[in-house]
Amino acid sequence: MAARDKFHEAVKNGLVRDGWTITDDPLYLKISDKLDFYIDLGAEKLISAEKGGMKIAVEIKSFIGKSTLFEFHAALGQFLNYKLALQKSESERVLFLAVPQKVYNEFFTIEFIAESISLHQVKILVYDIEKEVIAEWIN
Repeated sequence: MAARDKFHEAVKNGLVRDGWTITDDPLYLKISDKLDFYIDLGAEKLISAEKGGMKIAVEIKSFIGKSTLFEFHAALGQFLNYKLALQKSESERVLFLAVPQKVYNEFFTIEFIAESISLHQVKILVYDIEKEVIAEWIN
């Protein structure tokens, strides 16, 4: 398994503060004898949570590299693969991509990026790094 994302604990704490119960850290998915996912992407891990009968999976991204666009490409590809994996093994879970508030406000609102998010039906969880809270859920 890869190392945790820099903001893993901030997002996890935000979910708990928001009333979620963490059920898996990380969420392990066995797709076949030859393919399984920890949904742990480089420095990011997936957190699973359950609230009011709704189950979610959260892919945490920090976007602290040199190219936000490059990181977006990687995050989108990972999100789409994980979404398919969840459909095959835990279809009751809804996948969210967690992004820092500043990145969401400055990058995810660019028209082309917003269109891509909409086209691929990416659900976004915006988190505040300093306060360790979930600032916004975007479906």
